[in-house]
Amino acid sequence: MTTPSVYSLAGRTALVTGGGTGIGLAIAKCLAASGAEVIVAGRRKRELNQAVKEIGGAATALVMDVNDTAAMPELVKGLRTKHGPIDILINNAGISLKKPFVDTTGPELHSILQTNVIGALALTRALHPQLRVSGHGSVVFISSMAALMGVPWVSAYSVAKSAITGAVRTLAVEWGADDGIRVNAVAPGWIDTAMSQQALNNDPARKGKIISRTALGRLGETEDIGWAVAYLCSPAAKFITGTVMPVDGGASMGF
Repeated sequence: MTTPSVYSLAGRTALVTGGGTGIGLAIAKCLAASGAEVIVAGRRKRELNQAVKEIGGAATALVMDVNDTAAMPELVKGLRTKHGPIDILINNAGISLKKPFVDTTGPELHSILQTNVIGALALTRALHPQLRVSGHGSVVFISSMAALMGVPWVSAYSVAKSAITGAVRTLAVEWGADDGIRVNAVAPGWIDTAMSQQALNNDPARKGKIISRTALGRLGETEDIGWAVAYLCSPAAKFITGTVMPVDGGASMGF
């Protein structure tokens, strides 16, 4: 009899929000490569269908909006009917805003909190009964360096991601012993994505500053986040909960 790898996710079913592009797609690919059935969720059907083609037979697409919290009960009911209980949830969907704090309006702050915090928590709450079925459910939130250190002009985003840190710690305690659900977060550093390329290629001074304060001297790759998430969901991390794992090349601890 072959002993299964402690990194295997075979037999597990994962829902990845914002899974159609960028970091979310990389996470979905890494989970699928680890053996999980993966549901990539988001608002744009075309991107989701393309993501499913890239991932292969272990993936399906789900058009949904995390802001539509009223739809969550029926949504998760339909997921269970079609896929069985979800035992891995990756809360990756989010939006950002680059603006000085004094110019950030109340509605703008509310919008950032709605998507990054309220929507993610509503989905997590709705999936709780399914996550506890197996006794080894795993929830991973995608946080940010902006929750670990001061980053100018992203105050609303920083507030939202800092709120996620509190949610991770509280849910880890509430859902640990009784429900067998582990709750963690990954905090990406500066990752080489299409969005970051657009921003940094037009601002060489900022890119130079980022590289200079990153201990490994380069930007990260989306797969760096994907494999970190896959690890946290795997049996290899069965005694890890309530933590926020920086995946940032050392930027948050360097000078």
